Amino acid sequence: MDLSDAALLLAAGLAAGTINAVAGGGSLITFPALIAVGLPPVPANVTNSVSVCPGYLASVAGSRADLPPRRSLATLVPTTVVGTIVGCLLLLATPARAFEVVVPFLVLGATAVLAFQDPLRALVGHPRDLSPRRRTVTVQAMVALGAVYGGYFGAALGVMLVAGLALVLDATLARVTAIKNLLSAVVGLTTVAVFSLFGPVNWAAVAVVAPATLVGGYVGARLVRRLPPVLLKMLIVAFGTVIGLYLLWRALR
Repeated sequence: MDLSDAALLLAAGLAAGTINAVAGGGSLITFPALIAVGLPPVPANVTNSVSVCPGYLASVAGSRADLPPRRSLATLVPTTVVGTIVGCLLLLATPARAFEVVVPFLVLGATAVLAFQDPLRALVGHPRDLSPRRRTVTVQAMVALGAVYGGYFGAALGVMLVAGLALVLDATLARVTAIKNLLSAVVGLTTVAVFSLFGPVNWAAVAVVAPATLVGGYVGARLVRRLPPVLLKMLIVAFGTVIGLYLLWRALR
């Protein structure tokens, strides 16, 4: 790795950490950057998953004031860990091509769910109208699906988690984003554990990208608390749409 490669990865890490905290999708900056410096796709994906984890942790620190009580989050952590492990094992054991074709539609679908959240709630019911058991099962299912996706690919994980959680939780978007940051951090820590043991991680690239995502993640999380809910929602929908279309173009070219 020469100086220009390191500079590219540093800039990508700063931008990705900020974007991940605000909306999600920062991996679509770091992943191509890792490809650009010469890493093959699977090592680049694995290295990217490890590199962005510090940014998720910084986002949690920056948004901790918006988190709900710990007891309400405790049951989501085991689901997130198990789902992430399943996703990691799928990445290491199966061809990626089929999933690459499906991923853009997942991202675009999640973005549409967030964009049309209110009409969809009118169809499926507002969270406060659901029974406690049904609400718990629905939230767990959303988190499990997001964790599997995060362990396998990870790009736009934040968009997918915000879209799913905003549909099934009776909470402000700032609180949903804070929960998203926490669950993304759990996904990140789990992928670090799995890929450190079994994945082809390029640790030189991690040493450059990870500290940059740490700084960007904290800055982005503080920015979220200052944004009006409508503007924050518009930003996440815009990011999700761009990311989904980019992934679709890349999968079909």
